[in-house]
Amino acid sequence: MKIQQRHIRMFILFGLLSLTSNVFSQDPNFYIYLCFGQSNMEGNQGTIETQDMTVDSRFQVMEAVDCSNLGRKKGIWYTAAPPLCRCYSGLTPADYFGRTMIANLPANVRVGVVNVSVAGCKIELFDRDNYKTYVSTITEDWLKTIINGYGGNPYAYLIEIAKLAQKDGVIKGILLHQGESNTGDSQWPTKVKGIYNNLITDLGLDPTKVPLLAGEVVNADQGGACASMNTIIATLPKTLPNSYVISSSKCTDGADNLHFNAAGYREFGTRYATKMLSLMGIVPTAVQEANLPGIDGYRLGQNYPNPFNGKTYISFEIPNSTYVSLKVYNILGTEISELAGKEFATGMHTIEFDSKSLSKGIYIYTIKADKFSASKKMTMQGE
Repeated sequence: MKIQQRHIRMFILFGLLSLTSNVFSQDPNFYIYLCFGQSNMEGNQGTIETQDMTVDSRFQVMEAVDCSNLGRKKGIWYTAAPPLCRCYSGLTPADYFGRTMIANLPANVRVGVVNVSVAGCKIELFDRDNYKTYVSTITEDWLKTIINGYGGNPYAYLIEIAKLAQKDGVIKGILLHQGESNTGDSQWPTKVKGIYNNLITDLGLDPTKVPLLAGEVVNADQGGACASMNTIIATLPKTLPNSYVISSSKCTDGADNLHFNAAGYREFGTRYATKMLSLMGIVPTAVQEANLPGIDGYRLGQNYPNPFNGKTYISFEIPNSTYVSLKVYNILGTEISELAGKEFATGMHTIEFDSKSLSKGIYIYTIKADKFSASKKMTMQGE
Protein backbone atom coordinates (compact mmCIF):
# COMPACT_ATOMS: atom_id res chain seq x y z
CA MET A 1 0.00 0.00 0.00
CA LYS A 2 2.84 2.43 0.89
CA ILE A 3 4.58 1.67 -2.41
CA GLN A 4 1.34 2.28 -4.29
CA GLN A 5 0.77 5.59 -2.48
CA ARG A 6 4.35 6.67 -3.27
CA HIS A 7 3.79 5.89 -6.93
CA ILE A 8 0.57 7.92 -6.91
CA ARG A 9 2.37 10.89 -5.34
CA MET A 10 5.16 10.62 -7.90
CA PHE A 11 2.61 10.47 -10.72
CA ILE A 12 0.85 13.62 -9.43
CA LEU A 13 4.18 15.42 -8.99
CA PHE A 14 5.26 14.47 -12.52
CA GLY A 15 1.96 15.76 -13.88
CA LEU A 16 2.34 19.07 -12.06
CA LEU A 17 5.89 19.46 -13.33
CA SER A 18 4.75 18.79 -16.88
CA LEU A 19 1.97 21.33 -16.55
CA THR A 20 4.40 23.90 -15.16
CA SER A 21 6.79 23.21 -18.03
CA ASN A 22 4.02 23.82 -20.58
CA VAL A 23 3.06 27.12 -18.99
CA PHE A 24 6.60 28.42 -18.91
CA SER A 25 7.23 27.37 -22.52
CA GLN A 26 5.23 30.47 -23.40
CA ASP A 27 7.34 33.55 -24.04
CA PRO A 28 5.85 36.32 -21.86
CA ASN A 29 7.43 38.84 -24.19
CA PHE A 30 5.59 37.54 -27.25
CA TYR A 31 2.36 39.56 -27.39
CA ILE A 32 -0.36 37.95 -29.52
CA TYR A 33 -3.44 39.68 -30.92
CA LEU A 34 -6.45 37.93 -32.45
CA CYS A 35 -8.04 39.57 -35.50
CA PHE A 36 -11.44 38.77 -36.96
CA GLY A 37 -14.24 40.39 -38.95
CA GLN A 38 -15.21 40.82 -42.57
CA SER A 39 -13.57 42.25 -45.69
CA ASN A 40 -11.72 45.25 -44.25
CA MET A 41 -10.03 43.05 -41.63
CA GLU A 42 -9.44 40.42 -44.29
CA GLY A 43 -7.85 43.00 -46.61
CA ASN A 44 -10.12 43.75 -49.54
CA GLN A 45 -7.89 46.16 -51.45
CA GLY A 46 -5.26 44.09 -53.24
CA THR A 47 -2.73 46.93 -53.51
CA ILE A 48 0.40 46.04 -51.56
CA GLU A 49 3.19 48.51 -52.26
CA THR A 50 6.94 48.14 -51.88
CA GLN A 51 6.94 49.97 -48.56
CA ASP A 52 4.48 47.45 -47.13
CA MET A 53 6.89 44.55 -47.66
CA THR A 54 9.59 45.94 -45.38
CA VAL A 55 8.78 44.35 -42.03
CA ASP A 56 10.75 43.96 -38.81
CA SER A 57 11.11 40.27 -37.92
CA ARG A 58 9.80 41.06 -34.43
CA PHE A 59 6.36 41.40 -36.03
CA GLN A 60 5.02 37.97 -36.96
CA VAL A 61 1.88 36.32 -38.26
CA MET A 62 0.72 32.77 -37.61
CA GLU A 63 -0.54 31.61 -40.99
CA ALA A 64 -4.16 30.52 -40.69
CA VAL A 65 -4.34 28.61 -43.97
CA ASP A 66 -1.87 26.86 -46.26
CA CYS A 67 -0.63 29.33 -48.90
CA SER A 68 1.62 27.75 -51.49
CA ASN A 69 1.90 31.07 -53.32
CA LEU A 70 3.49 32.57 -50.20
CA GLY A 71 5.45 29.49 -49.18
CA ARG A 72 3.56 29.43 -45.89
CA LYS A 73 1.82 26.66 -43.98
CA LYS A 74 -1.04 26.76 -41.50
CA GLY A 75 -0.02 27.09 -37.86
CA ILE A 76 3.52 28.37 -38.49
CA TRP A 77 4.89 31.78 -37.54
CA TYR A 78 6.33 33.98 -40.29
CA THR A 79 7.62 37.55 -40.50
CA ALA A 80 4.41 39.52 -41.01
CA ALA A 81 4.78 40.68 -44.60
CA PRO A 82 1.30 41.05 -46.15
CA PRO A 83 -1.07 39.46 -46.81
CA LEU A 84 -1.85 38.61 -43.18
CA CYS A 85 -5.16 36.84 -43.73
CA ARG A 86 -5.88 34.58 -46.70
CA CYS A 87 -3.42 33.82 -49.49
CA TYR A 88 -4.45 36.57 -51.89
CA SER A 89 -5.90 39.25 -49.60
CA GLY A 90 -4.45 42.77 -49.25
CA LEU A 91 -3.47 45.16 -46.49
CA THR A 92 -5.50 45.14 -43.29
CA PRO A 93 -5.47 47.28 -40.13
CA ALA A 94 -3.40 44.46 -38.61
CA ASP A 95 -0.40 45.34 -40.80
CA TYR A 96 0.34 48.76 -39.39
CA PHE A 97 -1.06 47.82 -36.00
CA GLY A 98 1.82 45.39 -35.57
CA ARG A 99 4.43 47.73 -37.05
CA THR A 100 3.40 50.56 -34.74
CA MET A 101 3.36 48.27 -31.72
CA ILE A 102 6.92 47.00 -32.12
CA ALA A 103 8.17 50.51 -32.91
CA ASN A 104 7.02 51.56 -29.44
CA LEU A 105 7.67 48.41 -27.38
CA PRO A 106 10.99 47.29 -25.84
CA ALA A 107 13.40 45.54 -28.21
CA ASN A 108 12.92 42.20 -26.44
CA VAL A 109 9.17 42.17 -27.16
CA ARG A 110 7.70 40.52 -30.25
CA VAL A 111 4.19 40.98 -31.60
CA GLY A 112 2.19 38.28 -33.36
CA VAL A 113 -1.20 38.37 -35.05
CA VAL A 114 -3.69 35.65 -35.92
CA ASN A 115 -6.26 36.73 -38.52
CA VAL A 116 -9.39 34.74 -39.40
CA SER A 117 -11.72 37.05 -41.34
CA VAL A 118 -14.41 36.48 -43.96
CA ALA A 119 -15.34 39.04 -46.61
CA GLY A 120 -19.05 39.85 -46.80
CA CYS A 121 -20.06 37.99 -43.64
CA LYS A 122 -22.42 39.10 -40.92
CA ILE A 123 -21.24 39.06 -37.31
CA GLU A 124 -23.47 36.01 -36.82
CA LEU A 125 -20.86 33.88 -38.61
CA PHE A 126 -18.70 34.06 -35.47
CA ASP A 127 -21.55 33.10 -33.13
CA ARG A 128 -20.21 29.86 -31.65
CA ASP A 129 -23.58 28.31 -30.93
CA ASN A 130 -25.80 29.62 -33.72
CA TYR A 131 -23.56 30.13 -36.76
CA LYS A 132 -25.15 27.23 -38.66
CA THR A 133 -28.46 29.07 -38.81
CA TYR A 134 -26.77 32.00 -40.52
CA VAL A 135 -24.66 29.81 -42.84
CA SER A 136 -27.80 28.02 -44.02
CA THR A 137 -29.10 31.32 -45.41
CA ILE A 138 -26.00 32.10 -47.51
CA THR A 139 -26.50 31.77 -51.26
CA GLU A 140 -23.28 33.33 -52.62
CA ASP A 141 -20.85 30.65 -53.79
CA TRP A 142 -17.80 32.88 -53.24
CA LEU A 143 -18.78 33.41 -49.61
CA LYS A 144 -19.37 29.69 -49.08
CA THR A 145 -15.89 29.03 -50.53
CA ILE A 146 -14.22 31.36 -48.04
CA ILE A 147 -16.13 29.83 -45.12
CA ASN A 148 -15.28 26.30 -46.27
CA GLY A 149 -11.64 27.34 -46.32
CA TYR A 150 -11.99 27.70 -42.57
CA GLY A 151 -13.52 24.25 -42.17
CA GLY A 152 -17.05 25.62 -42.42
CA ASN A 153 -16.79 27.20 -38.97
CA PRO A 154 -14.55 30.32 -38.77
CA TYR A 155 -15.09 30.76 -35.03
CA ALA A 156 -13.89 27.24 -34.21
CA TYR A 157 -11.06 27.72 -36.68
CA LEU A 158 -9.99 30.93 -34.92
CA ILE A 159 -9.99 29.11 -31.59
CA GLU A 160 -7.87 26.31 -33.06
CA ILE A 161 -5.23 28.69 -34.42
CA ALA A 162 -5.33 30.84 -31.28
CA LYS A 163 -4.59 27.81 -29.10
CA LEU A 164 -1.58 27.01 -31.25
CA ALA A 165 -0.41 30.60 -30.86
CA GLN A 166 -0.88 30.42 -27.07
CA LYS A 167 1.78 27.73 -26.90
CA ASP A 168 4.32 30.35 -27.94
CA GLY A 169 3.09 33.61 -26.44
CA VAL A 170 0.41 35.44 -24.50
CA ILE A 171 -2.84 36.77 -25.99
CA LYS A 172 -2.98 40.47 -25.14
CA GLY A 173 -5.95 41.74 -27.14
CA ILE A 174 -8.56 41.25 -29.84
CA LEU A 175 -9.00 43.39 -32.96
CA LEU A 176 -12.38 43.48 -34.71
CA HIS A 177 -13.51 45.15 -37.88
CA GLN A 178 -17.01 44.22 -38.96
CA GLY A 179 -20.33 45.96 -39.40
CA GLU A 180 -20.94 46.71 -43.06
CA SER A 181 -23.09 43.58 -43.45
CA ASN A 182 -24.94 44.38 -40.22
CA THR A 183 -25.69 48.02 -41.00
CA GLY A 184 -28.72 49.14 -39.01
CA ASP A 185 -28.60 46.15 -36.65
CA SER A 186 -29.10 47.61 -33.17
CA GLN A 187 -28.30 44.20 -31.63
CA TRP A 188 -24.78 44.23 -33.06
CA PRO A 189 -23.11 45.27 -29.77
CA THR A 190 -24.87 42.46 -27.90
CA LYS A 191 -23.81 39.95 -30.56
CA VAL A 192 -20.20 41.13 -30.36
CA LYS A 193 -20.31 40.81 -26.58
CA GLY A 194 -21.46 37.20 -26.88
CA ILE A 195 -18.61 36.35 -29.27
CA TYR A 196 -16.07 38.11 -27.05
CA ASN A 197 -17.28 36.23 -23.96
CA ASN A 198 -17.00 32.93 -25.81
CA LEU A 199 -13.45 33.73 -26.93
CA ILE A 200 -12.48 34.59 -23.37
CA THR A 201 -14.01 31.36 -22.03
CA ASP A 202 -12.76 29.03 -24.75
CA LEU A 203 -9.19 30.36 -24.56
CA GLY A 204 -9.04 30.67 -20.76
CA LEU A 205 -8.36 34.43 -20.86
CA ASP A 206 -8.83 37.13 -18.25
CA PRO A 207 -11.31 39.68 -19.66
CA THR A 208 -9.79 42.46 -17.56
CA LYS A 209 -6.46 41.95 -19.34
CA VAL A 210 -7.66 41.33 -22.91
CA PRO A 211 -9.35 44.40 -24.42
CA LEU A 212 -11.36 44.32 -27.63
CA LEU A 213 -10.76 47.11 -30.15
CA ALA A 214 -13.50 47.61 -32.76
CA GLY A 215 -12.96 49.91 -35.71
CA GLU A 216 -15.57 52.10 -37.35
CA VAL A 217 -16.61 51.40 -40.94
CA VAL A 218 -15.67 53.97 -43.63
CA ASN A 219 -16.73 57.30 -42.15
CA ALA A 220 -19.19 59.80 -43.57
CA ASP A 221 -16.33 62.27 -44.15
CA GLN A 222 -15.10 59.86 -46.83
CA GLY A 223 -18.58 59.19 -48.23
CA GLY A 224 -18.90 55.83 -46.47
CA ALA A 225 -21.77 53.77 -47.88
CA CYS A 226 -22.43 52.20 -44.47
CA ALA A 227 -21.37 55.14 -42.31
CA SER A 228 -24.66 55.08 -40.40
CA MET A 229 -23.43 51.87 -38.73
CA ASN A 230 -20.88 53.91 -36.80
CA THR A 231 -23.59 55.24 -34.49
CA ILE A 232 -24.28 51.64 -33.45
CA ILE A 233 -20.60 50.69 -33.20
CA ALA A 234 -20.13 53.71 -30.91
CA THR A 235 -22.39 52.11 -28.30
CA LEU A 236 -20.28 48.96 -27.96
CA PRO A 237 -18.38 50.10 -24.82
CA LYS A 238 -21.72 50.56 -23.05
CA THR A 239 -22.54 46.92 -23.71
CA LEU A 240 -19.10 45.35 -23.46
CA PRO A 241 -16.74 46.50 -20.72
CA ASN A 242 -13.08 46.68 -21.78
CA SER A 243 -13.99 47.42 -25.41
CA TYR A 244 -12.90 50.50 -27.33
CA VAL A 245 -13.96 52.04 -30.64
CA ILE A 246 -11.32 53.16 -33.15
CA SER A 247 -12.26 56.17 -35.27
CA SER A 248 -12.02 55.88 -39.06
CA SER A 249 -12.40 59.63 -39.62
CA LYS A 250 -10.28 60.81 -42.57
CA CYS A 251 -9.00 57.27 -43.23
CA THR A 252 -9.12 57.27 -47.02
CA ASP A 253 -11.11 54.66 -48.92
CA GLY A 254 -11.61 53.18 -52.37
CA ALA A 255 -14.13 53.99 -55.07
CA ASP A 256 -16.77 51.66 -53.59
CA ASN A 257 -16.92 53.71 -50.35
CA LEU A 258 -16.88 50.44 -48.43
CA HIS A 259 -13.22 49.50 -48.24
CA PHE A 260 -10.24 51.54 -47.13
CA ASN A 261 -7.38 52.02 -49.57
CA ALA A 262 -3.76 51.28 -48.72
CA ALA A 263 -3.15 54.67 -47.10
CA GLY A 264 -6.37 54.29 -45.13
CA TYR A 265 -5.34 50.88 -43.80
CA ARG A 266 -1.95 52.23 -42.74
CA GLU A 267 -3.52 55.08 -40.79
CA PHE A 268 -6.30 52.93 -39.36
CA GLY A 269 -3.90 50.24 -38.16
CA THR A 270 -1.74 52.89 -36.51
CA ARG A 271 -4.81 54.12 -34.64
CA TYR A 272 -5.61 50.61 -33.38
CA ALA A 273 -2.05 50.39 -32.06
CA THR A 274 -2.11 53.85 -30.52
CA LYS A 275 -5.14 52.84 -28.46
CA MET A 276 -3.68 49.48 -27.48
CA LEU A 277 -0.43 51.14 -26.42
CA SER A 278 -2.30 53.75 -24.41
CA LEU A 279 -4.08 50.97 -22.52
CA MET A 280 -0.60 49.67 -21.65
CA GLY A 281 0.43 53.10 -20.40
CA ILE A 282 2.65 53.81 -23.43
CA VAL A 283 2.45 57.02 -25.45
CA PRO A 284 3.66 56.31 -29.01
CA THR A 285 6.58 58.35 -30.30
CA ALA A 286 4.48 59.75 -33.13
CA VAL A 287 1.97 61.05 -30.59
CA GLN A 288 4.66 62.50 -28.33
CA GLU A 289 5.96 64.47 -31.29
CA ALA A 290 2.51 65.37 -32.59
CA ASN A 291 1.35 68.35 -34.62
CA LEU A 292 2.32 71.88 -33.71
CA PRO A 293 -0.29 73.63 -31.51
CA GLY A 294 -3.04 75.33 -33.44
CA ILE A 295 -2.32 73.62 -36.79
CA ASP A 296 -4.90 70.95 -37.54
CA GLY A 297 -4.69 68.30 -40.20
CA TYR A 298 -0.89 68.30 -40.58
CA ARG A 299 1.19 65.36 -39.40
CA LEU A 300 4.70 64.09 -39.89
CA GLY A 301 5.01 60.42 -39.08
CA GLN A 302 7.96 58.51 -37.67
CA ASN A 303 9.93 56.76 -40.38
CA TYR A 304 9.52 52.99 -40.64
CA PRO A 305 11.48 50.90 -40.02
CA ASN A 306 13.54 52.78 -37.49
CA PRO A 307 16.38 52.07 -36.93
CA PHE A 308 16.90 51.11 -40.58
CA ASN A 309 19.50 49.84 -42.98
CA GLY A 310 19.03 50.67 -46.65
CA LYS A 311 15.49 51.87 -47.29
CA THR A 312 13.03 53.47 -44.90
CA TYR A 313 9.68 55.20 -45.44
CA ILE A 314 8.40 58.56 -44.22
CA SER A 315 4.69 59.44 -44.14
CA PHE A 316 3.05 62.83 -43.82
CA GLU A 317 -0.49 64.14 -43.93
CA ILE A 318 -1.78 67.50 -45.19
CA PRO A 319 -5.35 68.87 -44.98
CA ASN A 320 -5.20 70.80 -48.28
CA SER A 321 -3.35 70.59 -51.58
CA THR A 322 -0.12 72.52 -51.09
CA TYR A 323 3.60 72.65 -51.83
CA VAL A 324 5.56 70.31 -49.56
CA SER A 325 9.28 70.30 -48.88
CA LEU A 326 10.78 67.22 -47.22
CA LYS A 327 14.54 67.13 -46.66
CA VAL A 328 17.06 64.99 -44.79
CA TYR A 329 19.96 66.49 -42.84
CA ASN A 330 22.89 65.03 -40.94
CA ILE A 331 23.37 65.79 -37.26
CA LEU A 332 25.50 68.85 -38.17
CA GLY A 333 22.65 70.37 -40.17
CA THR A 334 24.06 69.67 -43.63
CA GLU A 335 21.39 68.79 -46.21
CA ILE A 336 21.77 65.19 -47.36
CA SER A 337 18.77 64.65 -49.61
CA GLU A 338 15.62 66.37 -50.84
CA LEU A 339 12.81 63.79 -50.77
CA ALA A 340 10.01 66.11 -51.82
CA GLY A 341 9.73 69.54 -53.33
CA LYS A 342 6.42 69.81 -55.13
CA GLU A 343 2.69 70.19 -54.66
CA PHE A 344 0.84 67.27 -53.05
CA ALA A 345 -2.89 66.57 -52.92
CA THR A 346 -4.87 66.46 -49.68
CA GLY A 347 -4.35 63.32 -47.60
CA MET A 348 -1.67 60.90 -46.49
CA HIS A 349 1.53 60.42 -48.51
CA THR A 350 4.52 58.12 -48.08
CA ILE A 351 8.01 58.79 -49.41
CA GLU A 352 10.83 56.24 -49.76
CA PHE A 353 14.28 57.20 -48.53
CA ASP A 354 17.18 55.09 -49.77
CA SER A 355 20.20 55.71 -47.55
CA LYS A 356 22.54 54.17 -50.15
CA SER A 357 26.11 54.84 -49.05
CA LEU A 358 25.35 56.90 -45.95
CA SER A 359 27.32 56.05 -42.84
CA LYS A 360 25.51 54.85 -39.75
CA GLY A 361 24.31 57.47 -37.31
CA ILE A 362 21.44 59.83 -36.53
CA TYR A 363 19.80 61.91 -39.24
CA ILE A 364 17.04 64.53 -39.15
CA TYR A 365 14.18 64.87 -41.61
CA THR A 366 12.18 68.07 -41.85
CA ILE A 367 8.88 68.92 -43.51
CA LYS A 368 7.61 72.35 -44.48
CA ALA A 369 4.07 72.88 -45.80
CA ASP A 370 2.31 76.24 -45.61
CA LYS A 371 2.92 77.48 -42.06
CA PHE A 372 3.56 73.97 -40.75
CA SER A 373 7.06 72.64 -40.13
CA ALA A 374 8.27 69.69 -38.09
CA SER A 375 11.34 67.51 -37.72
CA LYS A 376 12.04 64.00 -36.49
CA LYS A 377 15.11 61.87 -35.86
CA MET A 378 15.90 58.60 -37.58
CA THR A 379 18.74 56.15 -37.02
CA MET A 380 20.79 54.55 -39.79
CA GLN A 381 22.30 51.29 -38.51
CA GLY A 382 24.73 50.62 -41.34
CA GLU A 383 26.07 47.19 -42.25
